[in-house]
Amino acid sequence: NHSMPKSSPNLACQQILHPPAHSIGSEECMIEFTPKVVCWNVAFSNDGKLLAACYGSPDNCVRIWYLQDDGSFSLVSTLKGLHTRTVRCCSFAPVSKFYTIATASFDGTVGIWEDTSQGGDNVISDDWDCIAQLEGHDSECKCVVWNASSTLLATCGRDKTVWLWDCCLTGNIGSGGDDGEFECLTILNGHEGDVKSVIFAASHGQFGDGDEICISASYDNSIRVWAEDGGEWYCAKVLTDSHTLWNLAVSPGSTRLISGSADGSIGIYKCYTSLEKEELMLDDKELELERSPNQGFWKFVGRLPHAHQSEVMSISYSSARTGHGRFASCGDSLKIYREAAESTSDHPLIGVHTESKQMDLNTVQWHPYNGSILATGGYDGCVRIWKYGSVKE
Repeated sequence: NHSMPKSSPNLACQQILHPPAHSIGSEECMIEFTPKVVCWNVAFSNDGKLLAACYGSPDNCVRIWYLQDDGSFSLVSTLKGLHTRTVRCCSFAPVSKFYTIATASFDGTVGIWEDTSQGGDNVISDDWDCIAQLEGHDSECKCVVWNASSTLLATCGRDKTVWLWDCCLTGNIGSGGDDGEFECLTILNGHEGDVKSVIFAASHGQFGDGDEICISASYDNSIRVWAEDGGEWYCAKVLTDSHTLWNLAVSPGSTRLISGSADGSIGIYKCYTSLEKEELMLDDKELELERSPNQGFWKFVGRLPHAHQSEVMSISYSSARTGHGRFASCGDSLKIYREAAESTSDHPLIGVHTESKQMDLNTVQWHPYNGSILATGGYDGCVRIWKYGSVKE
């Protein structure tokens, strides 16, 4: 039953994108059916015009919808034929001449796809080509994400590793190699369990000499912060949790990190500058993994202990335009949180602003610039488009 769920006045389901029906038989005797398929992940393109969703068996594909002038989404492309098992994650390159998407699969590979229609009106096409298939992970690849300039790609998986790939996308300024060339830059080891989530964040000059840091979350109950110095990547910080970690999201300014856990809680972390760190009076245990006394410091500052009754399947920060400190989480429901006026960065006070009781959701993603639009995907295979009202108050 794919009826519209009951929702708060501030959060309403606007559109349901169903998996397309399959058919068997001849034209005279044809049967249409919709196979049971799970939607695992959704992602918007950086300009917000495209929405992608990835699916498990038997489809093992990515479907792409186009945002039309009337605000509805229409299916324009299906990327299939590459992955032999579930496509677990997808991510649009933020900077590229053509729309480019990376797909991570349980078959252990990562696909790189380009839409060569060159945008404009031709974006409503099926001109997607797989330009590369990255191999290396020993088993299931669970997450893939681009950095801000689309020059790096991070992947992680069941083999307990994070891989960083050097990327040269078509027409990108500053690419160090030939167009369409991808090379493994380094493999980051240290986690003792499946690495479930990986993201990039700005370093703000606080970690090594690179512009960005990479942050990973694992079934080993830890978050690792990786930084670059002199071209080499190192573990700058290990944050431990008492429960299995499922996912991560970073605030628009990269000064706050949130994590979703298997126990239904959401952890909150703050990035302190090297100068602020001196005022924290850290003990020896907290400092033992510090590579440099002059680097920044990530620290646990709060928790929402009962955000969900079961696993927090996905979390997503809104853009800065939506309002201070707003993010969404999903699992047994969809919730949107906001920060109280008296909240501080050291002692955050965050509460649920609105929610929907829509259950069995695997993924949630905010539109990149329209704070009133969110997308979710779930076990029923449907992608739902949500309208969030009262964005600024």
